[in-house]
Amino acid sequence: MFLLDYLHGTLVYWGLMRKKCKLLFLGLDNAGKSTLLIRLQYDTLRAVPPTVHPISQELLIGNSRCATFDLGGHQQARRLWKDYFPDASGVVFIVDAADRQRFAEARAELGALLSMDGLADVPLVVLGNKIDHPDAVSEDQLRLQLGIGWGMETCPRPVHVFMCSIIMRSGYREALEWLIDLI
Repeated sequence: MFLLDYLHGTLVYWGLMRKKCKLLFLGLDNAGKSTLLIRLQYDTLRAVPPTVHPISQELLIGNSRCATFDLGGHQQARRLWKDYFPDASGVVFIVDAADRQRFAEARAELGALLSMDGLADVPLVVLGNKIDHPDAVSEDQLRLQLGIGWGMETCPRPVHVFMCSIIMRSGYREALEWLIDLI
């Protein structure tokens, strides 16, 4: 088995084979998880109803074939998140940077994710979405509201914040590249 793993790793390193990963798209409802996945897959925007059941789709991100899971963000869906933790390669936690009234709720969910044993070694990227909205906070304000300090990028579990606008096509590609590089 070691030889096969080594061979696969070498082929991936040289770009001759795609890396496989499992990405979880998490966050409160209305943060932009489904919108981002539609943007990544079809490069389009469309009205998306609230996610009722987990949605899975496969995407090519960089040199990786990623099984992505949009698990929904309403209260009942959040109870099922842990069922998807096994074999997760990375987590994309999306926050509506313009919805100040829900920062405490987002902070609690993010804190719970960061303390989960099942995700202890899994890199996590936080996307502060909707920066095109006039009420959106800055990255510093979002970090403060979510309790994410600077320097967490080098802790045992890498955590990094990227500000983005899915509508304006900015910020999320860099975030996903950062995440894929760590996987």
